[in-house]
Amino acid sequence: MSDLQNANPTIYTPTPVPTTRKARKVFTGKAKKQPKGVMHGDVPVDGMEVDADTDADSGVDVEEIDAEEVFDLIRNINDPEHPLTLEQLNVAQPHLITVTNPPTPSPTDSTALPHIDVRIVPTIPHCSMATLIGLCVRVRLMRCLPRRYKVDVRVREGSHASEEQVNKQLNDKERVAAAMENQSLLDVVNRCLATAVESEVVA
Repeated sequence: MSDLQNANPTIYTPTPVPTTRKARKVFTGKAKKQPKGVMHGDVPVDGMEVDADTDADSGVDVEEIDAEEVFDLIRNINDPEHPLTLEQLNVAQPHLITVTNPPTPSPTDSTALPHIDVRIVPTIPHCSMATLIGLCVRVRLMRCLPRRYKVDVRVREGSHASEEQVNKQLNDKERVAAAMENQSLLDVVNRCLATAVESEVVA
């Protein structure tokens, strides 16, 4: 890609994944194609691989997810500009992920739903790829997490010149849904996510 915004980004050494985490199966149910209109956190995920877990409705105990496991899902997403992962660029960091698992989740109370908050760190303050990267993170989690989880993706406070605008785009349900209907954009997202999917196979 020509005219790179950050031609020489700082590259960080990835942290090895402990064997115990590699071996652990985080999510229940088998991922399968969902029919058009299936929702995840009120966002359509048409044609995407999502977890088929039905949570409390199934009467099956579901193991809770922690921040490390969420990080494992997004660490190997590829940057749109460089052949480097979000972990290598320090865009995704474990300590910037918060997972809240309420003791008694309620489908009618949004404050009592399991919640995942991910903060990403653009490599430069004026990075125009921040929204695309955030969308990749959101789509990756939408495809992998049980539907009971509410997901928010934001840029870390003070890390981007247009922080408020980027955060609004990333967490606007209608904008995310519209993005998923744009085949060209979805193709770009899928290319960025390919390395994350491949890493699961290798692990």
